[in-house]
Amino acid sequence: MPSLFEAYITNLGKYNEGRLVGETLKFPTTTEEVQALLKRIGVDGVRYEEIFITDFDGDVLGLHEHLGEYENLDELNHLAHLLSDLGNADLEKFEAVIDSGEYTSSVKDLINLTQNLDCFEFYSGIKDEEALGRMYIQELDATQIPEHLVNYIDYEAYGRDTRINEGGHFAPGGYVMNNGGRFVELYHGIDDIPAEHRVFSYPKLNIREQLAAYQEVIDRSALDGEKQRLPASREDR
Repeated sequence: MPSLFEAYITNLGKYNEGRLVGETLKFPTTTEEVQALLKRIGVDGVRYEEIFITDFDGDVLGLHEHLGEYENLDELNHLAHLLSDLGNADLEKFEAVIDSGEYTSSVKDLINLTQNLDCFEFYSGIKDEEALGRMYIQELDATQIPEHLVNYIDYEAYGRDTRINEGGHFAPGGYVMNNGGRFVELYHGIDDIPAEHRVFSYPKLNIREQLAAYQEVIDRSALDGEKQRLPASREDR
């Protein structure tokens, strides 16, 4: 399955220590790929447990602008699978809707949008009010105009009025408008993610790796405790 977007996954603990350690993860992904990446960046569930996302990139126009640094990997993967199921026309419509700013406040919104695209009309390649007016009058027969008057119509004005009345939006790919259909919220939270789309899992460590990890945690705790005692000892002198 081709990648639709990617995220730079960063070890939060090491970042807080002043080290930027991370790698790019492409979505959709698998549990095995997530475990391998986490192991490479040192997030093993023992020494380091938390991640954050430094950057997003991908082929879905504008999507990265609506994703944050602490997104859930399972949700991102579910979104990627749903986007992969869309045909080119629906994917272009999805891009236009998010460019309009509707249903972009969370990954939950984006997931639900993929399943409610029939609530929107999209006209590819219509990028200004004159083109919109011509399409409505000449192609969609929105109003009956005698042929001898066609060249005298102010298509731009008609298109502007139409856009305002419909609350439409010119996106990079074309014109999109909400057709007033019933938007059904099918996704409510991570409990709704299918098992096959859940991918977050810490790496599986063998016995030697587990012992080394716990020893490092113990040593680090001891060192932190020593650092905290040193200033007090100096004040007592």
